[in-house]
Amino acid sequence: MRRILDWLDDRFQERPWWMNLLMLASAFLAYVYVPWDFFFKPVAADREAWFGLLLEGRWAKLTEPLHFFIYAAGAHGFWRMRSWMWPWASLWVAQLTVGMVLWPILYRGGLGGWALAIASGTVFGGIAWALFAARDAFGPKPLRLRERYGDWALITGASSGLGREFARALAGEGMSCVLVARREDRLRELAGEIEATHGVGVRVISADLGSADGQARVIAGVEDLSVGLLVNNAGFGLAGAFLHQDPERLREMVELNCHAPVVLTRALLPGMVTRARGGIIVVASVAGRQAVPLFVTYSATKAFDVIFGEALWGELRDRNVDVTVLQPGPVATEFADSAGESRTHPALEEAPDACVRYALEALGRQPSVVSGGWGTWFVANTNRLAPRWLVTLVAGNLYERQTPRELR
Repeated sequence: MRRILDWLDDRFQERPWWMNLLMLASAFLAYVYVPWDFFFKPVAADREAWFGLLLEGRWAKLTEPLHFFIYAAGAHGFWRMRSWMWPWASLWVAQLTVGMVLWPILYRGGLGGWALAIASGTVFGGIAWALFAARDAFGPKPLRLRERYGDWALITGASSGLGREFARALAGEGMSCVLVARREDRLRELAGEIEATHGVGVRVISADLGSADGQARVIAGVEDLSVGLLVNNAGFGLAGAFLHQDPERLREMVELNCHAPVVLTRALLPGMVTRARGGIIVVASVAGRQAVPLFVTYSATKAFDVIFGEALWGELRDRNVDVTVLQPGPVATEFADSAGESRTHPALEEAPDACVRYALEALGRQPSVVSGGWGTWFVANTNRLAPRWLVTLVAGNLYERQTPRELR
């Protein structure tokens, strides 16, 4: 219970007390009051207010689902302090203010009605103005990664895709980088780029993390460094029927996607705990949220990464070591090509730098994040909305469209 209360206390420190009250009020309205209003209040007694207008009866009942989504979005927006909360939150309260001024005058009248209108307008108008003036609270926060975690970060799979973008982003934060991957030529090219652009230190380690020797080489290569931030990004996938896949490649996938993060994290974690500061990012995938036919082993390895990272988050909170699992959807990298998967909707793929920024903003705040927009979030949460067998069959149908016929 103490862990839960401490975590809640940390989260409530992220916004002013009055925003916490608005967040709780939004959650109450969305998940308690509106459902009760919709399912249990008689139609004849129902009343809903919209922009100063009072709807009654059936028209009021029909608009309640929209009220639910608005207040649910408000609760989520305050909880995550999302940038899209400005200016719509202040505009929403402003229209409430209009109603709170008009209704006492029109429906109550007299001196009491005017007094209530003035009091309500003052309170709600003040909240609307405070939200409008709080634009910076909903803007991007300084990450201060070097200050929080130290001078050195280690990024696996740094030769391409998300790994390369993590290296660029962390170098931009002033952190020196250890770049790990098999393709040394690409690592050298990236090292020269970030040294010239950001003036940070760079160490290149060419190693195959899919082998015990490669993992040992990386650990030995950073023994003299205080690595404060570890990005477990290296991994690969294989599209196609499990029956036809090479057993050795499947073993390598499990070794790289699952075993390597465990080994590297275990090796670097004692130093973080001793220094009482550190950060770990585990790059999983939205495919790890459900079973995926034709992507069987990959989805299973990413499910491992999700559970591994989230459990570490719960275990290390008291040690001042931050852990976040990144679960991206489709990203504009070479992953799909190397996995043998067709890129059916390239326009819907997330930009790698945006995905990385999302993960870094979540580090120290959230144990796990799904990156890629509302569509990816919906896919990631289908197991909460439907039976697992149905989700598995639907996922298989979707991936069949993305898998070349000869691999099925």
